Amino acid sequence: MVLIAGIDEAGRGPVIGPLVIAITVIDQEQEGKLRELGVRDSKLLSPKQRESMFGPVSKLCKHEILIIEPKEIDAAVESESSNLNWLEADKAILLLNKLRPDIAFIDCPSNNPQAYTEYIRERLDYKPQLVVEHKADVTYPIVSAASILAKVTRDAQIDRLKQRYVVDFGSGYPADELTQQFLKEHYSEYPFFRRSWAAWKNAANQRDQKKLGEF
Repeated sequence: MVLIAGIDEAGRGPVIGPLVIAITVIDQEQEGKLRELGVRDSKLLSPKQRESMFGPVSKLCKHEILIIEPKEIDAAVESESSNLNWLEADKAILLLNKLRPDIAFIDCPSNNPQAYTEYIRERLDYKPQLVVEHKADVTYPIVSAASILAKVTRDAQIDRLKQRYVVDFGSGYPADELTQQFLKEHYSEYPFFRRSWAAWKNAANQRDQKKLGEF
């Protein structure tokens, strides 16, 4: 039996909410069942399609899902020794060391897949085959499966934040006009902002300058 794994994330770019990283593991001979389910990159599926696949994918694949909160993201982005790419790599290492697949297909966030591969390989406590590529979530069904688990989990986390704080900040992405307006009005009020993001810093600076101008 050869165990293959897929690793992918959801929520890398938003200024609001967590980053979610998922790993899915399956016997290579069973991978065809993912294709039968219609598994594709989560971005190519509607929310309803993704949600309907979450249960079947979870049953077919051994899996783990990590939710990385804004404070941890900010700490990595503002660190002199880390960044968002290495944070993702560190989480991939954690997942691989736990589930120990023979082959791991990883969607690469870095512009340098070779350096990203080496970073992971040097820190693993065993020696799987690593396939680290851009758009791996489009190419490999096992990575598509991970992308579905990550995306559905991330969406659920965003819904919980909106319900908990009784707010609507849109998608949480900086390009979203509703998110932009929410940032301008509430940048200092909630713990779910990524304060290392340029969008948050710009909103904070604009408000601070406005306050100075009122004197």
